[in-house]
Formats: sequence, structure tokens, C-alpha cells
Amino acid sequence: MLILASSSPRRNELLKMAGYEFTVAPSDVNEDYLRGTPPMQVVEQIATRKAKAAAKDHPLDAILAADTLVVYKGRILGKPKDAEDAKAMLRLLAGNVHQVYTGYCIICGSKLLCGHECTSVEFYTLRDEEIDAYVETGEPLDKAGAYGIQGRGALLVKRIDGDFYNVMGLPIGKINRILKGC
Repeated sequence: MLILASSSPRRNELLKMAGYEFTVAPSDVNEDYLRGTPPMQVVEQIATRKAKAAAKDHPLDAILAADTLVVYKGRILGKPKDAEDAKAMLRLLAGNVHQVYTGYCIICGSKLLCGHECTSVEFYTLRDEEIDAYVETGEPLDKAGAYGIQGRGALLVKRIDGDFYNVMGLPIGKINRILKGC
């Protein structure tokens, strides 16, 4: 059985879309990281912690864990603390290109398969009224970088370079190929 060690509705949706049968069993782990750690290492480390924690409760199952961060000019933007923090993040991203990193870790038997995907996203220039209206929807409050590309946040995006599904939180094509090899 596949265990998704994440409470993310988007990851759940992507696995279902890909035809996987799985059980959701989020793991509660410390998501702190050392300041100055490269973002690709941060997301891989956190995903690995999540996978290993879930494997303790599900030792005979395949485990999939992931973590996503938004990075702008080297600054990691996690989930906003509140609406004002979300607005500040969106003002930073407006009219600029940023990167979305998703780290993944799959435990399959004795194998520990970890890596990351990076996608560049460019936002349109945004007026304060647009940012305020988007934040008022509540959508950005539980998402890294304060937006969801699969929702109304799609209206902010001018272009992407890379895996669209990575921006949603799981590079499902890559994950599928890894899981098929387990």
C-alpha cells in the first residue's frame, strides 16, 4: 500500500488523478532548517524527515512525502503567517520571476529515493487592489509563497518554465516513474 505522508489536498488530488490508491497519513515533523541552506536541500531534508516519520508507523508500506517552498532572490517564502504577510509576499513576487522547489522522498522497501524539482514562475505586475482581493479569498493563507496556481492564483501567473504540477506541490510525472520502479 502507498502511504502519502502529507495532508496537502493538492498532493492528494494529483495522486488520485494519476490513478493511485493510497492512504493519507501525515507526519508531524520539525520543518526548521539552518539559515543559508540551499532551498533544494531544505525541501529534500524536510521531505525525508516526513517520510522517515511515516515509515515508523507503516514499516511494510511504500511512503511518499514532499515539501514545497517558493524562493525569490534567494529568500525562502513559506506559508504566510497572516493576511498581511501574504500581501507582502505577493508584492515581492509581482512582476518578477521566482522558483518553486518541491522536494520528495519515497521509501520503498530498503530504498530511500529522494530528490527535488524546480520550476520558474513569472507573475504579472499586480496592483494593490488585485493583491488585496486575492488575499481576501483566503486561498493564499495556507500555501507557500501565498498563492495556489491551481486556483485563483492562476490569474497572477504570466508564465512558467518547468513542471506545472511541481508548482502545485508534487511533480507527479517524475514521482510516477519512481514509484513504478519500486
